[in-house]
Amino acid sequence: MNYRIITTQSDLESACELARRCDVVMLDTEFVRTRTYYPQLGLIQLYDGSTLSLIDPLVLSDMTAFVELLQDVSVLKVLHACGEDLEVFQNAFSCVPMPLVDTQVMASFLGNGVSTGFAALVKEFLNVELDKSESRTDWTARPLTDKQLDYAAADVYYLYPLFETLHSKVVQLGWWDATQQESDLIVRKRTRQLDADLAYLDIKGAWQLRPRELAILKRLAKWRYEEAIKRDLAMNFVFREAELLTVAKLAITDTRTMEREGIDPRAIRRHGSKVISLVKQATPTEEYPDRIERLVDEPRYKQLFKQLKDEVKRASMNSGLTTEFLASKKQLNQLIKWVWKLNRDPSRLPDLMQGWRLELLGEKLDKLIK
Repeated sequence: MNYRIITTQSDLESACELARRCDVVMLDTEFVRTRTYYPQLGLIQLYDGSTLSLIDPLVLSDMTAFVELLQDVSVLKVLHACGEDLEVFQNAFSCVPMPLVDTQVMASFLGNGVSTGFAALVKEFLNVELDKSESRTDWTARPLTDKQLDYAAADVYYLYPLFETLHSKVVQLGWWDATQQESDLIVRKRTRQLDADLAYLDIKGAWQLRPRELAILKRLAKWRYEEAIKRDLAMNFVFREAELLTVAKLAITDTRTMEREGIDPRAIRRHGSKVISLVKQATPTEEYPDRIERLVDEPRYKQLFKQLKDEVKRASMNSGLTTEFLASKKQLNQLIKWVWKLNRDPSRLPDLMQGWRLELLGEKLDKLIK
């Protein structure tokens, strides 16, 4: 397995030019994400079937040639479990590779589980055992060892024959168009911008709060989200989610109560006064958010969900796809909410009412929901 380490502008332009002559290229990234809000890019792996390049973005100041490759629609980019890679590309280059296909998705259309790892697929389809001991490497540290570089290179070197094997099987079974649709769906979800005003809806336990408490939580969650982005710090390192909920629920307006409730002393020192001011600015009654209604609390939910699951199981038996891949619990709840709460709004179609899932399963499920 031979590879080039790309650290100069001319080598980068040469590698990307060669890649753009190909119909298909393999892509992967290595990054670090421990305390930061955004993933910190450490290395990019690119393989076009003949040339394998390990691109060092920490040394290169101008990545224009690589960005142009990402945006070249004549070249199909292949990644495995691309979700976090898409965040990396979006943050580093303000774009994502297009068009792309995900080999984890391809494997799902062959009956594999939705989270099947790269090493497991390489073992299953290529009978190669990969060394994954370097998976927790700090990819932003320099220099990288030969073992680390070999590990990174293997991820795209074996991705190529894996893609070819999966592609042949997926096309034979008639799932290629669906694979591309599913990969596009992942792109849309991973590049969707969060509305800061709705960040409170993602706080676990928010449904327990009354409207006035939700008004406080809404302010706190928006502040935490914006602070995390501004400081590039993981949200729980700004202020822990559970503690944010406590402050909102008790409408805490002094640091002594915060301490008594077990709020992190460092968070109190750093953000106590700001949090207290936000609590005191709680909106007037008429502007309180509506109480969060959970689907599971609806009397008719449990029986309906079972009916939908039974239909998913039948579709799974007929198609050979796993039930989780066909329709996860989250996707079923999304469909129920679309009918019950959104009156089947055509501008907000759930996953099950679009793409390959619609004809296979969505229309049948929709008819079961009253």
